[in-house]
Amino acid sequence: MTQIEFEPTLEHCIQTLSKQAYERIMRQILESGEEDEILGERLQMLKDFLESADFNRLRSEYEPYLVEGKKVVFKLWPEEDRTGYRWEIK
Repeated sequence: MTQIEFEPTLEHCIQTLSKQAYERIMRQILESGEEDEILGERLQMLKDFLESADFNRLRSEYEPYLVEGKKVVFKLWPEEDRTGYRWEIK
């Protein structure tokens, strides 16, 4: 199963990291000119996440931990009809 991990910071929120990853993968696909199933799955996961997540709510939930100096890790994975995700404090 394909999974994507992000570690947001006070400088780069989860939305910014997701957008950057989406753009990076899109460039890889376009530059290669070949179909890559894993990259395609990752691109779709990021697209779904970017379209469906409530980023203001997510930031308000995890940013206090970043302010305390703790590490936050987001994990995304494909589900049947959407992208599943969770975050945890490390």
